[in-house]
Amino acid sequence: QLQLVESGGGLVQPGGSLRLSCAASGLTFDMYTIAWFRQAPGKEREGVSCINRNGGIINYSDSAKGRFTISRDNAKKTVYLQMNKLEPEDTAVYYCAAALGHLSTMRPYEYDHWGQGTQVTVAA
Repeated sequence: QLQLVESGGGLVQPGGSLRLSCAASGLTFDMYTIAWFRQAPGKEREGVSCINRNGGIINYSDSAKGRFTISRDNAKKTVYLQMNKLEPEDTAVYYCAAALGHLSTMRPYEYDHWGQGTQVTVAA
């Protein structure tokens, strides 16, 4: 059973940076595509970025392109999301999720395992 735990959220000023981490437990981490999603109050959950099993396929939402960078360390069973130039519109709960195999898409129903989420608040 794969379990995911997010960390690294917090309060940051506009233009600032945060690095989120998604730590996995379970023996088959490198068989999973990992994605970051976010959900703001009153809005649907949306995909932010995903990275396939070996890091060879990476995808970003339009709002994340050029500002966020996803990476993974399979030895540490951890995926990172470096977020730069943060804007108030980035305020949301950020979730990591896992899907078995190689994916390049970020549809929530494709992902079977979810973390509890970490709050990111961008405000002056």
